[in-house]
Amino acid sequence: RRRAPGCWASRRTPAMRRLPWRRHSAHTAAMASGTDNPYRLLPAVDEVLRDPGVAPLARDVGRAVLRTFAQRLVEGWREEIRAGELDSSGLQARLTEGGLGAAMGDLVQRDRARGIRRAVNVSGVVLNTGLGRAPVHPEVAARMEEVAGSFCVLEVDRVSGERNRRDDRISELLARLVGCEAGIAVNNNAGAALLTMHALATGQEAVVSRGELVEIGGSFRVPEVMAAAGVRLVEVGATNRTRISDYEAALTAETGLLMKVHPSNFRVVGFTSEVDPAAMAELGRRHEVATAWDLGSGLIELPSMKALGERVGGETEVAEAVDSGVDVVTFSGDKLLGGPQAGVVVGPDLVLGVLLAVEQQPDLIIMDIQLPEVSGLDITRWLKDDERTCHIPVLAVTAFAMRTDEMLVREAGCEGYLSKPIQVRSFLDTVDHLVQGRAAA
Repeated sequence: RRRAPGCWASRRTPAMRRLPWRRHSAHTAAMASGTDNPYRLLPAVDEVLRDPGVAPLARDVGRAVLRTFAQRLVEGWREEIRAGELDSSGLQARLTEGGLGAAMGDLVQRDRARGIRRAVNVSGVVLNTGLGRAPVHPEVAARMEEVAGSFCVLEVDRVSGERNRRDDRISELLARLVGCEAGIAVNNNAGAALLTMHALATGQEAVVSRGELVEIGGSFRVPEVMAAAGVRLVEVGATNRTRISDYEAALTAETGLLMKVHPSNFRVVGFTSEVDPAAMAELGRRHEVATAWDLGSGLIELPSMKALGERVGGETEVAEAVDSGVDVVTFSGDKLLGGPQAGVVVGPDLVLGVLLAVEQQPDLIIMDIQLPEVSGLDITRWLKDDERTCHIPVLAVTAFAMRTDEMLVREAGCEGYLSKPIQVRSFLDTVDHLVQGRAAA
């Protein structure tokens, strides 16, 4: 539409028409005007990527990764402005004379320097978490390299060729090392403690001495691990002194676990006392409450090795902890044992079986009713009383063949019952029926 005569827009002078009306980038225009607002100087991410000093970096890291670095750079500068650490003059200096290329190049170099690298430990701390804790033995490292570079027999039995569980071999070796019945390995010792608490006492109370509510590496605190496991913490005793009577006084119908925790990286000295693990184990047996001992570092001594215990402050050996009668012992695999990062859980077959049932959720549990030291019926009731395992069908296998025996098995919660000697066809048909029945449910 034609403008009315006298309108300012119709009176552009020749000088005005010669002005560069092209659109400047935000940070170029702001720099030219000398603004005091540093936010207006911040370049857009695409402008950073187009910078002559930045574009060539895409050949090394790829444009997508370079874009994340550009976003990180701009956001970092924005945070500095917000904190009052960067003003307009400082930002202008960064943006001139190849500053963008230098800043982005620095981010690329820092990213390349990250990750796992060999190091020399001069920290004064031998088992330094930040430096990988214990290096593995050269022979072990060579064996790991050999196996990692090819396919390996992980869950196949080399003799029979049948599928097996990767924990089976670990369990056998741990039994030889520390005298336990069974063992499993998980990600780290905090995970081992979490699994133990979750399997044995979720929804219930766990009793622990106040002097053992420690924080270990990575900010794992015992109360927080218990909360994550769904366990209610009950503190007993004092920071420096706890007696077995304190544990006994805390027992209620809601108690699911009595626990000891290694102090790990500190010591309380002077007027102190702590609960004897054997006494705690005996108390648990009397009241039918599970017991556990988190050993932390995990010292294992062998006749063929030089004794290490005296040189590391009198650590309790894992074998001694197992002999104390505590139901479950947990410890690290990458500290005094000198293996890769791992948390190890050792204890009786039946307790480890319950842990595995909670963790792995099998399609079927085959229960021998005549277990040593405990009735398979009691273990079945334990599984059926736990909402995490109550849905798993249990097939009872027993030498008891009377009709009253089958009634007891059914009352305990077993969905299937077979008396010995076992007929192969009947066994397979029963297993198929129970597994298919669960799948249909």
